[in-house]
Amino acid sequence: MAELLLISDDTHRTARLARDLPNVERSTVFDLYDDASCPTAAELIVSDVKALTSEALSRLRTLLERVRGQYVPYVCLFHDNGARTRAYAELLGASSLLSAASGPAALGSALAELRNRIDPMSDAMRRHGERAERFLCTTFVPRRPLSPVEIAAGTTLIETALQEGGIRSWVRAVRRFDDATHRHCLLVAGLAAAFGGVLMLGAADRHHLVKAALLHDVGKIAIDAAILNKPGKLDAVEMAEMRTHPAHGHAMLVGRGFDESLLAVAHSHHEMLDGSGYPDKLVGSQISDLVRLVTICDIFGALTEHRPYRARMESMPAYDILVGMAGRLDGDLVRAFKPVADAF
Repeated sequence: MAELLLISDDTHRTARLARDLPNVERSTVFDLYDDASCPTAAELIVSDVKALTSEALSRLRTLLERVRGQYVPYVCLFHDNGARTRAYAELLGASSLLSAASGPAALGSALAELRNRIDPMSDAMRRHGERAERFLCTTFVPRRPLSPVEIAAGTTLIETALQEGGIRSWVRAVRRFDDATHRHCLLVAGLAAAFGGVLMLGAADRHHLVKAALLHDVGKIAIDAAILNKPGKLDAVEMAEMRTHPAHGHAMLVGRGFDESLLAVAHSHHEMLDGSGYPDKLVGSQISDLVRLVTICDIFGALTEHRPYRARMESMPAYDILVGMAGRLDGDLVRAFKPVADAF
């Protein structure tokens, strides 16, 4: 996910601007008139469109509706100070209107101010997220034994971050990461922490749920990266390999001091109540409550993440998919999950 998306009618001009922006690590310049592709979601959006014609306005509105989340700051750069330009910026729902002549430093300051105003916890959450990412990168590696003590420490880190900033801030921090598997584990752990709070679980049970969520996909580190990051649909052979990750995860954890309930989550988080899941086609009561909880968080997290083969889904359509999986997922738990989806 790009930190900054710049929408432009002159990509060479805007690329120069992006290159000189302070404190921006990742940016994408998108051609407003490119009909062959679509930009991905971003934490910040800037439009640098010199000719604000009716067509340009229509294209901007369509793009913003597609990629701008509810809390994403958007700066409209203007190349003339006319009343029509200001009216257009208001119509587009711009958070701020700034003269293009102000230069990169002024734009960088405006973006920083908007980001902090909308999410005052962003800097703290970013630090929490970076610590969690370092933890996963040094712990979830092939052939390295997993320690229950290390996993407990990582779980506490995530719970602390959620207590300080809430699920929305955690999601914003996690989306900055490039590694899809690590990002997904952190996102699902955050969702599980929020879900545990909604269910009013005790501290020990909530900690156990977050630990299970953190470990659920550990087996993916044994899967070929080319399959994990493939930009298109997996073929039958690739899908068969992908579906081995629960067995890999279980093998990595067994005999390491993790209890049976955590082993069950690693092995069975793709099982469905109607027997349509894998690897064992378990049904109904054969699937524990802990597995059911993590599976809901796992599916919602996957739907709301950007993947190489599709854009991320907004929270309510993703929640509707959970509801539509009646008979496969625990309906009572799906209904209980709605406050988490609302907060997301």
